[in-house]
Amino acid sequence: MPAVLDVKDESTSGTIHRRFTLQFPTENITVRELIRERVYQEVDDYNRKSSEGGGVFQGLIQPTDAEVALNGFKLKKRRQIDWKPQYEKACDAYTKNQILILAGDRQTSSLDETIQITRGTEVTFLRLVMLVGG
Repeated sequence: MPAVLDVKDESTSGTIHRRFTLQFPTENITVRELIRERVYQEVDDYNRKSSEGGGVFQGLIQPTDAEVALNGFKLKKRRQIDWKPQYEKACDAYTKNQILILAGDRQTSSLDETIQITRGTEVTFLRLVMLVGG
C-alpha cells in the first residue's frame, strides 16, 4: 500500500496557497525524493493540461521563459516542460535556502535527510522571497 503524504505551499505570513497529496512506494523517503516526486507530478499535470489547451503552470519553480501569473506561472509560448531542469533548479534552491521544507514541526536540513511518512504527516514548502535593497 502506498504511503500518502499531505503537502502544502505556505507563505512566510502563514497563508496557504495550495494543498495536495503525493504517493510514495515506501514510508521512508529523502527530501531529494520528495522534491523529485513533487516536481515530476507538477510538470506531468501541466503537460497533460497543456496538450488539452490549459495554460498556467502551478509549480514550485518558475520555468524558463515564463512570467508570474495568478496562482502560478504563464509560459510566453505554449510548450511541454521538461521535469529534469525543474527538479535540478528546485534542489539548487533548497540547498541555497531559497526554499524551506518543514516535515511536521521540524525544518529539514539536507537533501539526503529522511522523512518518515505516517498517518497525518504533513510537509510544508516555504518559498522565501529575497529582499532587494537600494
